[in-house]
Amino acid sequence: MKQAFNIKDFLEEKAALYNRPSFIQTDPIQVPKQFSKKENIEIAGFLTATIAWGQRTTIIKNSLNLIERMDNNPYKLLMDLSENDLSVFEGFKHRTFNSDDCKFFIRSLKNIYSNHGGLQKVFEKGFQQRKTIKNALTYFYQIFFEIKELPRTRKHVSNVMSGSSAKRLNMFLRWMVRNDNKGVDFGIWNNIPQSALMLPLDIHTGNVARKLGILSRKQNDWKAVEELTSILRKYDPNDPIKYDFALFGLGAFEKF
Repeated sequence: MKQAFNIKDFLEEKAALYNRPSFIQTDPIQVPKQFSKKENIEIAGFLTATIAWGQRTTIIKNSLNLIERMDNNPYKLLMDLSENDLSVFEGFKHRTFNSDDCKFFIRSLKNIYSNHGGLQKVFEKGFQQRKTIKNALTYFYQIFFEIKELPRTRKHVSNVMSGSSAKRLNMFLRWMVRNDNKGVDFGIWNNIPQSALMLPLDIHTGNVARKLGILSRKQNDWKAVEELTSILRKYDPNDPIKYDFALFGLGAFEKF
């Protein structure tokens, strides 16, 4: 007699398979992994996550190019930045993210590090207001666009108040917050509990979750993120987002 299929055990097995340093070799997280200084990790991680859509090899190539334009020292460039320095980003392009978008991102990050204490402080302040990642993302969106921007650039930062799944921002938060000593995520932000994180939902994780029967919503939007993350919390209340490795790996690598 066959043993009943256990989704939790299956996801535990797959999470353990992919949540290991070898995962870094094919993942955009390798870009911030080249740094040891906290601020460089944050800035490189945020910029990499921002353009993390499309082919993974192209994401990594363009992210490395972007960091090279910052002399491989993003924090120093921000702190020393003048308008003339922005010329180094001329010609940068990743799909619809162009040099104008890039220049605004750099200006906004300078504002965040000069006037708001950095990315960690902004996300943590937003989280502490209501103890939710949704509020952290909402507050970050407000702060990021408090300086004058090009209207076209708003599409490159997810707005959860409009229903976005915020895949790339949730991935960035996973990188910064999760700390399981497995060598992949950084775990350098201590004031947002990893139990509060939300799944970085994309086409791979969404499709696999639906095939497993743990996601019923058809759209990959914020409601789907909430639905799926609530199920994953039942499997592991303290670290629900470790299953991102399983769902993504099954979709991207195993074509589940």
